[in-house]
Amino acid sequence: MYRIGVDVGGTFTDFVMVNTKGSSVAFYKVPSTPDDPSRAIASGIVEMLELNQVDPFDVGYVGHGTTVATNMVIEGRGVPTGLLTTKGFRDVLAIGRQTRPSLYDWSVKKTEPLVERYRRLEVDERLDKSGATVTEPDLAAIEELIVQLRDSGVKAIAVGFLHAYRNSAHEKAVRDLIKRVAPELYVSISSEVVAEFREFERFSTTVLNAYVGPRTQNYLHQLRQRIKDAGISIEPLTFHSNGGLLPVQTVEELPVLTCLSGPAAGVIGAARIGAEIGESEIITFDVGGTSTDVSLITGGKPQFTSSRLVAGHPVRMPMVDIHVIGAGGGSIARIDDAGALKVGPVSAGAVPGPISYMRGGAEVTLTDANIVLGRLNPVALLEGRMKVDRYLAEKAIQEQIATPLGISVEEAASGIIKIATANMSRAIRSVSTEHGHDLSNFTLYAFGGAGALHAAEVAEECGLKKIVVPQEPGTLCARGVLLSDLSRDYVRTALILANADTWHQIVGLGQVLGEAGRCWLEAEALPEVEQELQFSLDARYRGQSHYIPIGLDGLDGEALDGFVQKFHRAHAEQFGYRLDDHEIEIVNVRLKAVCLVNKGKTTPRPEGGSLAKAELETRKVFFGKSWHEVPVYRRAFIPAGVPWGGPAIVEEMSGTTVILPSQTAEADAFGNIHITPKR
Repeated sequence: MYRIGVDVGGTFTDFVMVNTKGSSVAFYKVPSTPDDPSRAIASGIVEMLELNQVDPFDVGYVGHGTTVATNMVIEGRGVPTGLLTTKGFRDVLAIGRQTRPSLYDWSVKKTEPLVERYRRLEVDERLDKSGATVTEPDLAAIEELIVQLRDSGVKAIAVGFLHAYRNSAHEKAVRDLIKRVAPELYVSISSEVVAEFREFERFSTTVLNAYVGPRTQNYLHQLRQRIKDAGISIEPLTFHSNGGLLPVQTVEELPVLTCLSGPAAGVIGAARIGAEIGESEIITFDVGGTSTDVSLITGGKPQFTSSRLVAGHPVRMPMVDIHVIGAGGGSIARIDDAGALKVGPVSAGAVPGPISYMRGGAEVTLTDANIVLGRLNPVALLEGRMKVDRYLAEKAIQEQIATPLGISVEEAASGIIKIATANMSRAIRSVSTEHGHDLSNFTLYAFGGAGALHAAEVAEECGLKKIVVPQEPGTLCARGVLLSDLSRDYVRTALILANADTWHQIVGLGQVLGEAGRCWLEAEALPEVEQELQFSLDARYRGQSHYIPIGLDGLDGEALDGFVQKFHRAHAEQFGYRLDDHEIEIVNVRLKAVCLVNKGKTTPRPEGGSLAKAELETRKVFFGKSWHEVPVYRRAFIPAGVPWGGPAIVEEMSGTTVILPSQTAEADAFGNIHITPKR
């Protein structure tokens, strides 16, 4: 059986195919089709199957990571959406937390709500804080509101009532009414999207889910049909932001779960591969065409967060903690009004792309600078499938950057790379040094189309001990999809003190979540594979406003003492102190229902080969202040266990690795390249 992982990026769509019987691995890459991402997915799968002579009937698994929902929010391409909310709470989305996004910059404004005020309508209903009914909803009056929203042109309605996380009855009644009165409308209710307290974040997440829902459904329908037309009979799975896969039906109901789909897959892949090679302290460094995504892995485990902003809108969902900046291969370099050189955050994207790609790009990008300096192949990329024109890039850098600044083309291109390196390094420090971690203890795990291209300078600037570049780094997010399990998250707000008298209430909430998780696994998970229910508690000292998550081995009557000790230790590690005599409050009970997918085993590469056989050519590459004659190696032929010194360039289909003159490199038995400073 063949398993295929796909990652849809802003510039390229990446593919990894594994034969579970023979453990062979194939990698592939095609330009993305932003107007319809499913087109690139389907055509790439067909081309890869034909290239490797694989019958579509033998494909038993397709998983994909996608940024379709995220891009809709960023670009404002969701559907007109309405909101039905409790009387008196119409303006929660606009008021928010009353915090400025940038305190000292008065030009920065708060993000406008996705629902205009005239489409935010109030319902005369009320629950108290325990979930008991104070005012029953008047369904006849609500029907008039639904018709009003429908006639205003909305395509989706979000329903968010006060204290619905305690009791979902009112929201479900309104949902059923909407489906009866206006069945053509997409509906999201907060108690099913995120059953958690704090109205602003709950309402915002529910609105986001409704906003992207109809077009995500359409995208998934097209994807299913295209994959079926390719001769593959199985349903595709979708990667979600908390590091697992979901069936299509679940994603159609909860598309907001995919807001960090692709980048999260890369972090999970890095953690799994890091465990194979004995690396547990990792900074992931994923550089694509439009952005750089960095994340922290400690003790072999990725870091998670329960909320983040997507284009300025709060999303309250468990997700891999990833810091994203606008710095990628397509980042545009320009001279600002003050005469300073800037790089990013605006990107040329897939269309028109860098100037050297010959697709109509007119502005200098980071990729153009790398091609001019010889760091990227000046003739063709993707193993010759994608032609590039070095002359066009050089001419543009001369006209747009070098001449206005009165410097040479080489100095201009080097300056572009140095500025991009500084931007990327700041992102790395934001997830590490700023949280008390010593970067000298960490390995930089470089992937994405341009991660290995810039890792050498970034590691030197940040003082990282080592760089690891996986095989075909540009496809690691797709590979991460294959290294992940099916999972779905559930949450219930508790707000209960943790002690012997109340612990049974926590266990009871866990049982409710466990039943929901088992029902989902029974309906959606793959047959004949192992399943797990993983519980955690969001907890804080009584009186605190924010909490920390504590993982549990199990949630039963005997788990209280173990939880208390874990919480005290975790609090001391995160904040530097513990209050052993202080009461602990459990804010939320969480469950991750997991279906453990058979991922196969990574097999070592055959021994043999030599650096001489791996050398493709020598090429002039600009390092520092001069040109060097540098060997260029073909990645697949580099032997394991043979160290060599820089400068050097390593080329493969999905990426290029740069080794500086001050560095040494060596490949391990699994094909990863380890780069360290010369001693």
